[in-house]
Amino acid sequence: MLSITLAIAGSLSGQTTDGSTSDEYRRTLNALERYRALASEDDSEILPAIKKPLEQGDHYAGVSRLIRLLTLVGDIPAAYVPADSDVYDARLVAAVKRFQTRHGLEPDGRLGKGTLAQLNTPLSFRVRQLELALERWRRLPYNPSRPAIVVNLPEFRLRAFDTGHQPALEMKIVIGRASKLQTPLLSSEIDTVIFRPYWNVPFNIQRKELVPDIIRDPSYILKNNFELVTPKGMVVAQDTVSDTLLAQLRSGMLHLRQKQGPKNSLGLVKFVFPNKYDVFMHDTPAKSLFARARRDFSHGCIRLERAQNLAEWVLRGESGWRQDRIVAAMRGTESISVKLTSPIPVMTIYVTAVVAENGEVHFFEDLYGNDAAFERELAEALAGKNRG
Repeated sequence: MLSITLAIAGSLSGQTTDGSTSDEYRRTLNALERYRALASEDDSEILPAIKKPLEQGDHYAGVSRLIRLLTLVGDIPAAYVPADSDVYDARLVAAVKRFQTRHGLEPDGRLGKGTLAQLNTPLSFRVRQLELALERWRRLPYNPSRPAIVVNLPEFRLRAFDTGHQPALEMKIVIGRASKLQTPLLSSEIDTVIFRPYWNVPFNIQRKELVPDIIRDPSYILKNNFELVTPKGMVVAQDTVSDTLLAQLRSGMLHLRQKQGPKNSLGLVKFVFPNKYDVFMHDTPAKSLFARARRDFSHGCIRLERAQNLAEWVLRGESGWRQDRIVAAMRGTESISVKLTSPIPVMTIYVTAVVAENGEVHFFEDLYGNDAAFERELAEALAGKNRG
């Protein structure tokens, strides 16, 4: 039913179908056909519940079902025969790690509740994710004649493409928190790169988060390299944290600005692209977050795992901006702004089923609820078509 919905919704949208010529669309279509076949083959048996995470060597009544499922989806060879029919052995642990990696989970090999929930997700649901992904790729503007940056939010990953849509760079990212600070879907162009940027603290963050921190620790401003500025950008000397100062911070009469440097929350480089949400991409000193599988920790902006590499790629066509000058700008003392002669398209997208070049399919949580909303939109379009 959903595939019919997609076709009808596409005809109603009035949008171009250029995205259907992309490699991502083709790979997703192939994976969709494969997963439809897998869903019809699967017996849909539910794995038994567990009281505590399963470790290597533990006995488990669901081993036979686990082997059948992992074999079906390609995470363990079809020829595998366990030595013991109910032992969670090393081969199964390795297969579960691969399954976890493909489903946006921590690849620890332990069979916990989160992994069990993903294993028990019907393959028909994976088909639905692929169908939605296919329609998203179809609707996405596709212009291989220009380089571009594509940021897939539920995957927590950025990809940069050279002219001809040739993959050039890929990295992990941190995005906005799922609860209230979601990174928006947008399309824009990077027009400026700023080395050693100041962080002008947004007023909501200042009032709701930093003022309470300052009340708890009056040395917070100095410790975290902030300075006080007026709305016109004039620096104000700070002697002590007084009630008057706190009132000015709460009202917006004074603003907090973090000085440049490696401890700055924006790191050593910032990428600016005009948008109504005031979000941007930037370096970060909080590198440890990139080791996590789920990475929605920001206030909405996009933090980059390897910001220097992105700067090198973005500035590769700009005269005089070779790697050594970029490194010098990041290690310098001044804030330097570089206006691009040829702005680079950047877009944030929302695809929860991603097919790699080798055909391996990765599924991700619908952390912002966008897939559910998209499915409702398509269903309403189908209902409207039927009424018409």
